[in-house]
Amino acid sequence: MLRQIIRASIPKASFRLIPQVLAYSTQEVASQNAKKKSTQLKEMLESKNLEYIMEAHNGLSAKIVQETGFKGVWGSGLSISAQLGVRDSNEASWTQVLEVLEFMSDNTNIPILLDADTGYGNFNNARRLVRKLEQINVAGACIEDKLFPKTNSLLDNRVQPLAEIEEFSLKIKAMKDTQQDPDFCVVARVEAFIAGWGLDEALKRAEAYRNAGADAILMHSKKSDPSDIEAFMKAWNNQGPVIIVPTKYYKTPTKLFEDLGVSMIIWANHNVRASVQAMQQTTKQIFDDMSLINVEKKIVSVNELFRLQNDKELSEAEKKYLPKK
Repeated sequence: MLRQIIRASIPKASFRLIPQVLAYSTQEVASQNAKKKSTQLKEMLESKNLEYIMEAHNGLSAKIVQETGFKGVWGSGLSISAQLGVRDSNEASWTQVLEVLEFMSDNTNIPILLDADTGYGNFNNARRLVRKLEQINVAGACIEDKLFPKTNSLLDNRVQPLAEIEEFSLKIKAMKDTQQDPDFCVVARVEAFIAGWGLDEALKRAEAYRNAGADAILMHSKKSDPSDIEAFMKAWNNQGPVIIVPTKYYKTPTKLFEDLGVSMIIWANHNVRASVQAMQQTTKQIFDDMSLINVEKKIVSVNELFRLQNDKELSEAEKKYLPKK
């Protein structure tokens, strides 16, 4: 448990310097751990440093993200829908998504930013979503300016109709008016580049959403180069925090985004993609061999699963709360 608290409480780079890790006092660790998840996320968005959050899609993967040292979790709509076996087209209901999110939130003490698609409907659905997310201690919601039901932005040759700017801006306002926690974050995802519009439309939408109360802008692009992001960042002129998702332009050095003034990078779907590959390979190996001999050394032990499930805590609790035989 202490290792988990330390990992959630200090910069990842410090893990290379053991003395610095040990130098963190109990009070400093407790202070960081005591911060609301929403406050942690807001501080990341407002930080002068480039911050990173990592995709997770269930309670287990969220815990792994935290243990690795990431300061925040991206509750990916693509990944959550994929692990449920449905398409990323609002086929999973928002209540089903929230059920997954609750396990993720319960299993971590770092903030989760939910990929909330379009807010699952109009302003009324979106503001109800905020109330429910606050109840399960999720730090923020990112909504995109497309129409419900949405289509995944990375699908080839799909029409991506956008919402009217005024309607989407009022949806943001409804969400901000509804939140009870002043640090709850609403991120506005601009899909202008995805829909085939140019820089002027992207800027117009970003400025409108920022004025409506969005805590940050997520500027999306599916080009294989960062030209859309570069153009936007130069024209945006640091009007507010900007998040990017470099899934398609992954070859771009991260230093470029830091130099451009990007606030946060989301590594958006790589845990679910990695797990699919691992399961496909393991399942095929067992099927072909009709034996476990060639896979056992390539996979984690059952005891590692028990550790991730925090079985030790239950064992200790049983000693305290079950009758002695």
